Amino acid sequence: MDAADLPVGLVVNRAAKALTRALDDALGAAGGSAPTWLVLLALHENEHRTQGELAAAVGVRQPTLTHHLDAMERAGFVTRVSEAGNRRSQQVVVTDAGRALFLRLRRAAGAFDGRVRAGLTDDEIAGARRVLAQLVENAEAD
Repeated sequence: MDAADLPVGLVVNRAAKALTRALDDALGAAGGSAPTWLVLLALHENEHRTQGELAAAVGVRQPTLTHHLDAMERAGFVTRVSEAGNRRSQQVVVTDAGRALFLRLRRAAGAFDGRVRAGLTDDEIAGARRVLAQLVENAEAD
């Protein structure tokens, strides 16, 4: 089958996997990973989130987030603090080491974004965003 004949969903899936692998490699070289970057980015945007809010912001289920947070806490990047009056609800707080990692990963993610955008105009990037948003909307339609 010619590449032009492949279903659009398959092309997008392959592109997403390639970009995800390349981003994870770039973040790995800076001492992190894509999941760590997503958690730190969500925390940076809203410092004190509960684990449930954080899972929704990152786009993962709570057990998956717990796995990532366990590793991040062992590495000293975050701490979890029980809320007063509700031991089951915990807030995730970034440590100084986590803030330093966030800055390194932000630089790596920015450099990666520049590499991915190479040779494309702002209008082409905006068009790609519109097309991808429409594909997602179409896929989620009943």
